[in-house]
Amino acid sequence: MKRGNFSYHRCDFLHRLSDQGCFDQIFFPSPSFTPLLNEDLSNKTSEDSDPIQLRPQRVHLKIRPNLPYNVHIQFKQALDYPVDLYYLMDLSKSMEDDKEKLAQLGNQLAVNMRKITSNFRLGFGSFVDKVVMPYITSNFRLGFGSFVDKVVMPYVSTVREKLDEPCTGCAAPYGFRNHMKLDTNANEFVRKVGETQISGNLDAPEGGFDAIMQAIVCRNEIGWREKSRKMLVFTTDSGFHYAGDGKLGGIVKPNDGECHLDRSGLYTESTTQDYPSISQINHKVKDHHVNVIFAVTSNQFDIYRQLAEGLNPLIEGSTAGKLENDSSNIVDLIQDEYLKITSAIELKDNATDNVKITYYSSCLNQKKEETKICRGLRVGDSVTFEAKIEVTSCPRNRGEWNQTILIYPVGLNDALIIDLEMICECDCEKPWNEQTYSPYCEHRGTYECGICSCNDNFYGRRCECDAKEANPAEEEQSCIRGNDTKVCSGRGACRCGECECYKREAPEEVTGKFCECDNFSCDRYDGKVCSGPDHGKCECGTCLCNDDWTGPDCSCKKSNEDCVDPRTNKECNGRGKCVCGQCICEPKGDEQYTGQFCEDCPTCKSQCEIYKECVQCRIHQSGPLDEEACNQCNINPIGTSEFEVTDGEQLCVFIDDDDCKFQFKYKYEEKEDLIYVIAQNTKDCPEPVDVLAIVIGVIVGIVLIGLALLLIWKLLTTIHDRREFAKFEKERMMAKWDTGENPIFKQATTTFKNPTYGGKQ
Repeated sequence: MKRGNFSYHRCDFLHRLSDQGCFDQIFFPSPSFTPLLNEDLSNKTSEDSDPIQLRPQRVHLKIRPNLPYNVHIQFKQALDYPVDLYYLMDLSKSMEDDKEKLAQLGNQLAVNMRKITSNFRLGFGSFVDKVVMPYITSNFRLGFGSFVDKVVMPYVSTVREKLDEPCTGCAAPYGFRNHMKLDTNANEFVRKVGETQISGNLDAPEGGFDAIMQAIVCRNEIGWREKSRKMLVFTTDSGFHYAGDGKLGGIVKPNDGECHLDRSGLYTESTTQDYPSISQINHKVKDHHVNVIFAVTSNQFDIYRQLAEGLNPLIEGSTAGKLENDSSNIVDLIQDEYLKITSAIELKDNATDNVKITYYSSCLNQKKEETKICRGLRVGDSVTFEAKIEVTSCPRNRGEWNQTILIYPVGLNDALIIDLEMICECDCEKPWNEQTYSPYCEHRGTYECGICSCNDNFYGRRCECDAKEANPAEEEQSCIRGNDTKVCSGRGACRCGECECYKREAPEEVTGKFCECDNFSCDRYDGKVCSGPDHGKCECGTCLCNDDWTGPDCSCKKSNEDCVDPRTNKECNGRGKCVCGQCICEPKGDEQYTGQFCEDCPTCKSQCEIYKECVQCRIHQSGPLDEEACNQCNINPIGTSEFEVTDGEQLCVFIDDDDCKFQFKYKYEEKEDLIYVIAQNTKDCPEPVDVLAIVIGVIVGIVLIGLALLLIWKLLTTIHDRREFAKFEKERMMAKWDTGENPIFKQATTTFKNPTYGGKQ
């Protein structure tokens, strides 16, 4: 923006500003990037300091709208990064076998997770469950909690006996209970799981969302560390209640998202606050950087997968895995989901609607593309993201011109803090740069950023018009032309009764007393005003054509030289009219000529077809023409026995009615203005078919084939008979009949032997 004496609009074209020497006074703010905290990434977690996995950590960025700035962000997962695992289990009656299996597999869970990271902690809360585990290193902590459901009808039976023991050997129902704070003592985890009793409820869905909310927000009670990979393993075989379901039990107070655990770890607001919504859970997951693993049975897997999967999951940083009916695969499931979470890095931000952030990365030496997630990472791998930050518009509230934006990896407490300052005004717009009663404004107004803000009763570009002495209606009327309803033809501003036409980029301009004339509103041809300067020029909306051109857009040539065929020296070959230097062909009957000079006729007969019938009747005495018509032919073809086509001659080949091929050629002699037709005396006819030979051949072939088939049949039957006879002879030789005894004769007496008789009397 220039501060000086403009003779044009405030925002004019750069080339005019340059011509007037105004460039030095133009305010053109450039982006400013200042790293405030840029510590090196950590290779390994240290006990003395928190690990650094994101670089830089804090920057100051000053940019103006619609001018993006790229910020490079480097991520590297530190070795032995602390891990807190809180095991949250549904302890309704249907999960009884799962609780026992968890107790059996507790040791294996600790050992396997310790192999993955030495920085792992474990914790437990219930729905209801049990475990046994060895000692774990200080970097891995484990906790345990459980849940059932709200202790009101219709979720839980409120009959006194059922409240005390909802099922045989079951504990009283409850909403959520934290049994064990995150700790390194694996044996304590095993003991707590073993001590916890199964409970029961009435309906199928459980109060798992109450439990998730409390397990996340009760940071001190659960024992979450500030710098750790926070994992909440949620196991169940049922669905979930969410916001609004509490009305069935008379609970209408919305969930406040705060921690409500008493000293024993019991959720105290279970019967007074509604279930949290999915968006509330997602909000707390993002705020506290918790990764939720839904370990659910196959019949519920599709429901929980919808919470965790997709480009925009309903719960950020969550995953879902299938749990066996007895939880026998819980160790492998947790290990697989943990590796899935830690092998991917996804960046998120809290940018407002006025700020757009686009992420690019080549991940692990792949092609650079727009993405905010990289997968397949291992501990120690370094990944660089490029964040393109753009202010799309300035907020109306000046207080929002300075914002703090966080860019963070999902599930981790690291973040890049961007102190964003938006350049939403020029320096000349600031109060201390205003010139009151400026001489440029005739001492009647304030000069600011190249324009005058006139005092009361004054107006005009330089406040030159006095409203007390002027009649605005008369001034405006003097700027209107005839019956036009627009002031200055809509192309200018009325200044003190005179039109000041708007200026346009040269060479386009608006002129006239009422700005009624211009040099750009004339007819155009091929996108050019008046077909371009070589054809004419535009004056006050009308084309003034040069000597050789005419027409409303000066696109029409006056001469007809482009319509004369150089071969015939005829205008359009006598088959059309020359209009604006182009032939407009005219149809003649069924003949429609085309081409630059109307020389082509796609619908006309070719010269070969014209001469065909005359050649047939005069050379070969055939064809459709009778003797009288043949004598009227306008050509006299010449017959020849030696037929050869040379340059300049056109060959014509046809098939006669008797399937014989005949050919001729013609040539146009320009000097004599005659056409010579030369035809071959003889026809090329196909050899006649010997029908008798074909018939005899077919008969002989059939007879021979029949004889061959008879011989083959005879040979096969002979072989078969010989085999059967040989088989009969072989069986006859093997027969062993006793010729002295009748084989079907049997004695009339029967002898039995007593098996207990030993041969003694």
